[in-house]
Amino acid sequence: MYAFTLEQPTSLADVKRIAGGGAQPLAGGQTLIASMKQRLLRPENLVDLGRVAELRGIKVDGQHLVIGAMTCHQDVADNADVRKHIPGLAALAGGIGDRQVRARGTIGGSVANNDPAACYPSAVLGLGATVVTDRRQIAADDFFQGLYTTALEPGEIITAIRFPIPTKAAYAKFRQPASRFALVGVFVALTGSGARVAITGAGNGVFRHKGLETALGKSFTPEAVQGVAIDASDINGDLHASAAYRAHLVTVQTQAAVRQANG
Repeated sequence: MYAFTLEQPTSLADVKRIAGGGAQPLAGGQTLIASMKQRLLRPENLVDLGRVAELRGIKVDGQHLVIGAMTCHQDVADNADVRKHIPGLAALAGGIGDRQVRARGTIGGSVANNDPAACYPSAVLGLGATVVTDRRQIAADDFFQGLYTTALEPGEIITAIRFPIPTKAAYAKFRQPASRFALVGVFVALTGSGARVAITGAGNGVFRHKGLETALGKSFTPEAVQGVAIDASDINGDLHASAAYRAHLVTVQTQAAVRQANG
């Protein structure tokens, strides 16, 4: 590891001041620290968000579930309100990585990083959530912009994610056995405005599939998506799985998620 400075403020105001000066925010560190060790990233100044209490916690706010950005995966998985109102989100959090990752990794860090195979972005997009920052509120459909790219501006800090409580929702993923990221993961939700389907692991970033949404909007059943075409030319292929195989998995995991959502 190379030399760098680390500041550990206890208030969001101090975080904004330090990050505004060019410091790299550090959340759970599950991606950033590994990237620094490999010299893929070389920030000279870090601001640790871990001591800022106002960035943690989970609460119900009307018809929304609000999760602080520094809430770790395990706390999301174990929270009674999440289990009651969006059990699919709790299950998703409980299936991320291993115990060590779930104890350190945070929802805000995952969403800000926008790894193309991460699980949380599919829940944020699938539920039509809102990303709350220290400057504004960003709709999920506008937030994710491609490979490791989001609408966040330099120095902008995610403070919370606002999830609308759906009629039903669930997540199913085919796990890459070494990394435990999603080879293909699908989050489905039935909301007041219709069905939403968000897919991770199959492209350069999380994305919605209109064909699957249309089919599930007519009939929220596994059988409804059986005949929906998944264009393999739009899907990634690599040493872990071909594009054609991933396209097949999109259908399989969508059906599995719908079954879970329907109980």
